[in-house]
Amino acid sequence: MNRLAIRNARVVDPVAGTLVEGGVLIEDGLLAAVGDVDDGLFRRSDAVADARGALVLPGLVDACAFAVDPAAAAAGGITTTLLMPDHAPPLDQPALIREIAAGRESLRVHPIAAATRGLAGQEMAELGLMKRAGAVAVATGRGWIADSGLMHRLLAYAAALDLVVVSHAEDAGLVRHAVATDGETATRLGLASAPAIAEAMAVARDLMLAEETGARLHFRQLSTAAALDLVRAAKRRGVRVTCGITPAHLLLSDTAIGPFRTFARLSPPLRSESDRAACLAAVADGTIDLLCSGHDPRGPEAKRLPYANAEPGMAGAATLLALALTLVRDGVIDLPRLAALLTAAPARLFGLASGTLAVGAPADVILVDDAAPWRIAAETLPGKAGNTPFDALPVQGRVLKTIKGGQPLG
Repeated sequence: MNRLAIRNARVVDPVAGTLVEGGVLIEDGLLAAVGDVDDGLFRRSDAVADARGALVLPGLVDACAFAVDPAAAAAGGITTTLLMPDHAPPLDQPALIREIAAGRESLRVHPIAAATRGLAGQEMAELGLMKRAGAVAVATGRGWIADSGLMHRLLAYAAALDLVVVSHAEDAGLVRHAVATDGETATRLGLASAPAIAEAMAVARDLMLAEETGARLHFRQLSTAAALDLVRAAKRRGVRVTCGITPAHLLLSDTAIGPFRTFARLSPPLRSESDRAACLAAVADGTIDLLCSGHDPRGPEAKRLPYANAEPGMAGAATLLALALTLVRDGVIDLPRLAALLTAAPARLFGLASGTLAVGAPADVILVDDAAPWRIAAETLPGKAGNTPFDALPVQGRVLKTIKGGQPLG
């Protein structure tokens, strides 16, 4: 029997909402005990790791990444990734879903299927077949479905199949050709921009359709006060809606795009300081349900271009936890709540066995020195690309070890 004991740690349980001193015992890839493992639970023959006061928490569950990037995931403490369907070809066929769902040794990957054929927003894909092939949700991808009739049918079918619909919330008619949000920064730089209300308009329609159909609707990333107010009100009415956000939209405003920093061109775009403050408040009051990396690595051919021609997207997996810990140091939320936003909440939403320290669960755990200082360097970030808007930023908190299924990675 393969056993590993991690002792002398601070254990964060995102389900119980606790932070206690102790450790974990791993047995044949599963969690065998959590808590006081010094009290006779492990044997002389066990491998024992002294955490030296580091945090132990479940491996992160990254909802809605755009690339399978094991090196970046392991560096960031991510053991489970939900993969968006925006690929070439798009994930709109059962065979493609089965291929992704087969997984990888170093990372659990759960595919999210394309809601429409080719992600074109014209014709609904075979939702039932793709669910049976292993899809955990369906998504509109990087774009919004403009056809309200199609969106209504999609939500109705998804409700019947108990599938979450992941929606991108920007009204396409308003954001066409825009590369920034309306405001002083876009005006000063002479960039094509769209009003922030484009997000709320998309959210309002989708919420009404979700309320009508009873579907489970998840907004991949929200970034404006107006949209979050709509979600907050919908939750009070009992609409089955959830939403996520990235650290970038919590820590940066649209001023970060100047002077023409293409690494800060994101979708949705970085917003005003007042919208950023509203997002922080929505994390604190529970309106925002989860944090995700928005991991969308882009090579120099997509980013080393004039700002208006560069593709939106950022590499976020390797820096997800270090940046998110800022919320704890700033007093926005406490550590167990942060862990829940990164682990238990996305796992629960998409019906996964990950994101927990329950005895008998897969031993996906990470060790984190939450006090370790380091500086983000785009050129040396592990993974497929280093297009981060946080280049050269000093941060605090480093993942020391990522363990998946009881096996240390890296």
